[in-house]
Amino acid sequence: MFAADTSPGQNPAPRPPARPPARGQRDAFFDNAKYLAIALVAMGHSWEPLKGDSRVLEALYCVVYAFHMPAFIIISGYFSRNFDMRPDRLKRLVTGVVVPYVLFETGYSLFERYVNDSPGQDISLLDPWYLTWFLCALFVWRLTTPVWRAVRHPLPLAFGVAMLASVSPSIGDDLDLQRVLQFLPYFVLGLCLRPEHFALVRRWPVRIAAVPVFALALAFSWWSVPRMNTAWFYHRDSAQELGVPWWCGPVMVLAMFGCSMVLTAGFLSWVPGRRMWFTALGAGTLYGYLLHGFVVKYADHAGWFDPRWLHGPRGEILVTVIAGTVVTLLCSAPVRRVFRFAMEPDMAWAFRQDAAELARGRQSPREREGQDGRRTAGV
Repeated sequence: MFAADTSPGQNPAPRPPARPPARGQRDAFFDNAKYLAIALVAMGHSWEPLKGDSRVLEALYCVVYAFHMPAFIIISGYFSRNFDMRPDRLKRLVTGVVVPYVLFETGYSLFERYVNDSPGQDISLLDPWYLTWFLCALFVWRLTTPVWRAVRHPLPLAFGVAMLASVSPSIGDDLDLQRVLQFLPYFVLGLCLRPEHFALVRRWPVRIAAVPVFALALAFSWWSVPRMNTAWFYHRDSAQELGVPWWCGPVMVLAMFGCSMVLTAGFLSWVPGRRMWFTALGAGTLYGYLLHGFVVKYADHAGWFDPRWLHGPRGEILVTVIAGTVVTLLCSAPVRRVFRFAMEPDMAWAFRQDAAELARGRQSPREREGQDGRRTAGV
């Protein structure tokens, strides 16, 4: 493993530090983390029709829901650190977030109305349905990134916003603002993180400690299944709407954040940092996220989860494997090519060409790289 000379009287040569990915290259660690998080999201959705018959599965469901979206949101915040109001970044925000939101919000509503026989399902861009809430939230979070980068104490301020939201039932369902605001601290935390923070959780002591931590979390979750409302994990309701005193809202915001951070650190400690067979799928996690919902909703409507044998351990394992396989295929390159028109449309025809962008186009690659380095220095 080590090529250093360890003969007596000599100190072993230190291992060279890991080289960061070159500019323009994707980081395998984050692609691996995104794929594994989205795979857990799909598995969690596939467990929903089954978990009522299995206390163990419901306990596992609660543990997964405590960290899979927080982990994904933290990574989204980390990669939003350089977002500003530059025209090209605003264009990407529109084409990569707003356009998919409009298309999939409409698509899910029509799917529910005509395929799943729900004629009362309305098309409303102000009321995100099922999975599309994340796109709405990402738009709001990313658009406010310059504010969080400017204030002196962004994370405490984000906690204040989340705790106020948790005691404000009058917020309603427009744009799913409860989720947007209650998940806000995770995104702001991602904005505040640096590469060395992720390196800390990838050390072997953390990986070893994560084993008893997850075991304890699963045991506690099994104990709490009949005693706790799992709606707390969704962050979509205020304390009053969940039938508890108002002060429980701020307490649960802090408690859920603490639990999520411990489990997220354990999850990230196990994520491999080298290229794996699934690393390339990390570039297509939004595809897997938005498309797998159609499969889950149709399977539930068609009664695929109804056979009794699926509600036992073997059936639950089979459903988990199928869900992981389906979301893996939906993240693959062929699927991305087919649905790129909806997820990553070019839409150059819809925007004015900015003078600064034209000037960048006339620069040499080395000049553009130097300019980007100066622009992002200190972030």
